[in-house]
Amino acid sequence: MPFLQRMLPLRRYRLAGVALAVLMLAGTVQAAPLADTLEQLAPGADPRALSLAAEAMSCAVQRGQPAAGRLAVIDYSLPSTKRRLWVFDLDARRLLFREWVAHGQATGGNRAEHFSNVPESHASSLGLYRTLNSYHGRNGYSLRLKGLEPGVNDHAYSRAIVVHGADYATPAFIRRVGRLGRSYGCPAV
Repeated sequence: MPFLQRMLPLRRYRLAGVALAVLMLAGTVQAAPLADTLEQLAPGADPRALSLAAEAMSCAVQRGQPAAGRLAVIDYSLPSTKRRLWVFDLDARRLLFREWVAHGQATGGNRAEHFSNVPESHASSLGLYRTLNSYHGRNGYSLRLKGLEPGVNDHAYSRAIVVHGADYATPAFIRRVGRLGRSYGCPAV
């Protein structure tokens, strides 16, 4: 069984209604007090989601992944009409952003309910990701993702699941439609 599945099985990401995607960005961090630090920096975030993110990141580092200086946490248990993406600078110990983030078309309407790792599913995936390079593509400035959990999100790169901007991930779109728009599975901001 793959290391992160052994340590943090998918069912834990759905614990008590918390659906979570975690993005690790390059740098360093000490894992032990990380959950407490995240809670202090983002008091409005669900402490369970932040704790799961800290645990997933710590597990990845223990299993050989490079430590991260930045961490992005998406709490997909919140509706798309809520700002459910937090980006932390772990080295400076500060919250950089709290933003709206869209999910995939097949994941649900306003609420994310279905997740998939299957190519062409148009669904978002849960789990821990490592960010790779940035590039300018069809959706403008984008950041490639590598899923670190076999069977959960390991097809993200081949599915072209990336973080990208989208005009349907704005408060104006929410006012017009009643929810954010939806991507082909990408976390669109």
